[in-house]
Amino acid sequence: MARPRGKKRTAAQAAADESSKQEAAVKKPAARGRAKRAKSSTEPKAETEYFPEKRNLEDLWLSAFPVGTEWENIDKIKEFNWNFENLEKALEEGGDLYGKTVYVFGSTEPQLLDVNGESKIVLIPVVVAVDCPFPPSDKLGINSVQREKEEIVPMKEMKMAWVPYVPLEDRLSMIDRLKLKTKIFTLGCTQRRSALKHLKTERVKKYDYCMPYYMPLNPPEEEDDTVVNIIYPLEPPIVCDFDWEMDDYEDFSDEKIKDEVLPEDEKEKFKEYVKEKVRERKRELKQAKEARKKAIDDMDPKTKEAFENIKFYKFYPVKTPDTPDVSNVKAKYINRYYRHAHFLM
Repeated sequence: MARPRGKKRTAAQAAADESSKQEAAVKKPAARGRAKRAKSSTEPKAETEYFPEKRNLEDLWLSAFPVGTEWENIDKIKEFNWNFENLEKALEEGGDLYGKTVYVFGSTEPQLLDVNGESKIVLIPVVVAVDCPFPPSDKLGINSVQREKEEIVPMKEMKMAWVPYVPLEDRLSMIDRLKLKTKIFTLGCTQRRSALKHLKTERVKKYDYCMPYYMPLNPPEEEDDTVVNIIYPLEPPIVCDFDWEMDDYEDFSDEKIKDEVLPEDEKEKFKEYVKEKVRERKRELKQAKEARKKAIDDMDPKTKEAFENIKFYKFYPVKTPDTPDVSNVKAKYINRYYRHAHFLM
């Protein structure tokens, strides 16, 4: 039996079917995938961290090598965030050292200070600025109570030299250092601490007792003193000072015997030892006086004038909430003499 033929779709029916398919496609839900996690609006936002702007000369005092400080104590200088804004102001416009050529070196003074209500030995950094148109010295004086004689050596022997210092705001620019209004040089040291263990103890100890050597044209009165340091070789040694103008050899020796530091049978040897030290000191003073006179006579007039007008400025840290108060130390040491120079404030 023949299968009945299907009816032909009219054009209107075909158009209606096509429209239904399109509507169904629109209503069909989209294929499922991994939904993106919406960011929580309650998550805390990271706060912007701001750092205080550095001052133009803030690291100057750290750039100056703390000459005469024991190597094992150098890190103790950074125990506190010391502030030397007084030094910075002296070098900036309006300051005593602005527009000049200045040579800067550091040093330290250990003192017992009050730190948060407790007494503590603090290594106080000190900065010395020398107002001079040329390097005030290229030598170091090495001296201590333990050393019988003062030794004068070139700075380069101890790996030290004056090096240019450039303020922070000029370091990233191509500015000619010679055009800087105030020219600053700091004492630098290239001795590597890691290499100290390979050096002899005597060599390392020289760093502990050295200080820039300066021979003033008009020496301070203290340089021509009449006191000699005595280290008499006994066990333990007798360490004392003898003033040849104020002390008598006989009475001085009897006093040491009375104090039970000198055996009576050593009295004559002790007296001769002291007399010999006095003779040596007098020879040293005479030679220094003659050397100074010759140096002055041979000096260029302009150099001589510069040395006559040379000035030394000594700076202690400024008190801040984070550092101990050193104002009493400053008053105590304001007139301190280094061996060959009087540091003025």
